[in-house]
Amino acid sequence: MSFFVLGASAQEQPKEASATTKKLNQALYESYPFSDKTSFEEAQKGFVAPLPNEGIVKNANGRVVWDVKRFKAFIKEGEKSPATVNPSLWRQSELLMFTGLFEVVPGVYQVRGADLSNMTIVEAEGGIHIYDPLISMETSKYALELYYQHRPKVPVTAVFHTHSHVDHFGGVAGVASQEDVASGKIKIYAPEGFLDHSIEENVYAGDAMSRRASYMYGNVLEPNAQGQVGAGLGITTSTGTPGIYAPTNIISETGYKEVVDGIEYQFVMAPGSEAPSEMMWYLPKFKLLNTAEDAVHTMHNLYTLRGAKTRDASLWPEYLNQVLQSFGSEAVVAIGMHHWPVWGNERVNDHIKSQRDTYKFMHDQTLHYANMGATINELPGLIEMPESLVDQWGTHGYYGSKSHNVRAVYNYYLGYFDGNPAHLNPLPPEEVAVKYVTAMGGAENVMKAGQAAFDSGEYRWGAELVNHLVFADPDNQEAKNLQADILEQMGYQAESGPWRNFYLAGAFELRNGVQNSSSPKTSSPQIISNMSMKLIFGYMGIQLDAKKADGKKITLNWVLPDVNEKYTQFLENSVLNYWPNSEDPDADATVIISRETLTAFLLGEVKLEDAVKSGKIELKGDAEKFMTLLSCLDNLNKYHAFNIVTP
Repeated sequence: MSFFVLGASAQEQPKEASATTKKLNQALYESYPFSDKTSFEEAQKGFVAPLPNEGIVKNANGRVVWDVKRFKAFIKEGEKSPATVNPSLWRQSELLMFTGLFEVVPGVYQVRGADLSNMTIVEAEGGIHIYDPLISMETSKYALELYYQHRPKVPVTAVFHTHSHVDHFGGVAGVASQEDVASGKIKIYAPEGFLDHSIEENVYAGDAMSRRASYMYGNVLEPNAQGQVGAGLGITTSTGTPGIYAPTNIISETGYKEVVDGIEYQFVMAPGSEAPSEMMWYLPKFKLLNTAEDAVHTMHNLYTLRGAKTRDASLWPEYLNQVLQSFGSEAVVAIGMHHWPVWGNERVNDHIKSQRDTYKFMHDQTLHYANMGATINELPGLIEMPESLVDQWGTHGYYGSKSHNVRAVYNYYLGYFDGNPAHLNPLPPEEVAVKYVTAMGGAENVMKAGQAAFDSGEYRWGAELVNHLVFADPDNQEAKNLQADILEQMGYQAESGPWRNFYLAGAFELRNGVQNSSSPKTSSPQIISNMSMKLIFGYMGIQLDAKKADGKKITLNWVLPDVNEKYTQFLENSVLNYWPNSEDPDADATVIISRETLTAFLLGEVKLEDAVKSGKIELKGDAEKFMTLLSCLDNLNKYHAFNIVTP
């Protein structure tokens, strides 16, 4: 997940929609069922109160970390989509503007629009249960305060995390203190593997993912009709302080039941679907299904554009079938951790079936055509979603897209290589770009062809063509401006919020250059302090500069007396490995360090060299070997603003 940087200002103003874009967007009003207002009725049902302070949340220092007001200023219910926004995406954004506190059924409430995700509150005996407390502690605290303004102020007794993405656990410190969790006053329920998966996704490829997330969520874009209009899954992401607590109660088995404060929970495990660690559950008392993020009001991602492990499209429908088989005859309301609920047994079943069939259709048809020889880039044009699914708004690609999802299925089974030997060892982008431009007779000819593509509305072709010129001559601002014009029109046409943001963010950076403040941070002291030693040693291996480490052979013992743990770490063949529960008597050096000091090092608060000098680290053996190994580790965070649309 990522965080929206508020207050970014464009140096060059976006342009208007072209005639081609206007025509294509207008045509959608004839293609899609805009007369169906069911979602608008459901999104407003049970409204209790609006978000306080017009939907603006500040942190302790007065910095704005969440601002819905800027979106509500221009997204108005019932207004026709601007020419610069896909009408289907505009409709989704209208629905996301229904924010505030809502009663789902008596005893179950949701705060919507206080972050990318929803926060759900269930009233139990002696307290309340909270589901998925948003991204930031500031927004979750704000959401809980809104609930308390209209319901009895009883203590939080349990927090439930549906899965291992930061928008579903990051705000936990805003609703539960570390002391109350440690004392047992508040229980933390989560699916098996939650803690490691939650942290790993934000650490191992965290810097690259954060940079790409700045495109996915349009961090540099202003909220307006030519910029951000929403992320499809939610409005956008907050920029407060994320945290995490180790779960006190791990759920690992489908069919497991537990009564928590008088509320019976029946769990369905869903690992490897929308997240590596995920679960859904049913509450018989309310006849309520929580489908987590496996059934929301959008086609979701089988692969997320920010970068993450490809998801298994075969498991997703399997889990939803289990939900239908187990609870489909009983459930009368279904909530998701994004968007609005659905009510009525028939509506619940239809909603879950349409989500199930969306993922199974893409899975099955991708393999159908792949087995006929279709390749990863041919599939999006071959696979057409059936009209029966297109007619249901919740299957549209507001967050995921059919195009990148069918590619994800192909990649999951067959990898990125399409089998054509001409693609087996392609030239790097900069090198092939120079050769293409030369083959076309030079930059002037490429510009003419690119402009012709733009003028005729052949934006996909134009983007590919002019991209070669930009990579061959990154100082050619005229070429970058033309590429920006092309990408911008593609963004205006996109139904997917992330696609729109990618195109428009790319256009912005082509015109204005990379903004150092645009890449989000997905870690915090609390998240870092919960990293397991497995994750820490794994990340050190990722930090290793293999060229600096070439030819070096070093063995270190790491002893953490305060947590009674020992490890042996060894560098050889330009690779860092480790053994747990080990202390090598022949190690070059032994590092005796507390977990507190190690956490401070990971947070950048102390250098290990300084910790040795101050006595916070006791070093036995060859100190030079220890320093040599440290010198081979790169600070990967310094590359957080790397180029994307230029070489």
